[in-house]
Amino acid sequence: MEQQNATALAGKKIVLGVTGGIAAYKAVEITSRLRKAGAEVHVIMTRGAENFVTELTFREISKQPVTTDMWAKVPHYHVEHIALATLADAVLIAPATANVIAKAAAGIADDMLTTTLLATKAPVFVAPAMNTNMYEAPVTQRNLRDLAARGWHIIEPASGMLACGVEGKGRLPEPAAIVQELTAFFAKGQAL
Repeated sequence: MEQQNATALAGKKIVLGVTGGIAAYKAVEITSRLRKAGAEVHVIMTRGAENFVTELTFREISKQPVTTDMWAKVPHYHVEHIALATLADAVLIAPATANVIAKAAAGIADDMLTTTLLATKAPVFVAPAMNTNMYEAPVTQRNLRDLAARGWHIIEPASGMLACGVEGKGRLPEPAAIVQELTAFFAKGQAL
């Protein structure tokens, strides 16, 4: 499988959106696994994500600048969210909170991640991670169906003990499983 990962993901540019959930720590391993498979990873962190993991960690693992602020000064002119949206071979949101899923479904673009999502034409993969009740809420399920109807790839959350102490569906899948989803997508494209 490692060979398949290296072949399918080699040279792919993945924009990884990291949102503000406890599972954000798993995004560090996702970044590492994508890099080991030959992908170039560009991380966008939401303000909420910065409460759980650091920009420095992602910068060191990805070997790329990390985007955290849509309004930060840039050393040269280019519209960052458009540049990231355009360079992406795929966009992955992991973890995807109920908040960012709702914003994406409604077309709200009020930070770097949601603006990039609205601007990209690349395939988008969403890995929801949240409390079971939030995941099963009718509005969250409707938002996920709406995104799937637009062609977005929804990576089903795992079941188990959640950080809030509840047993149920809503855990971010293991990083290896998430990377395998992208690998399978690109491998299928190469097989055509």
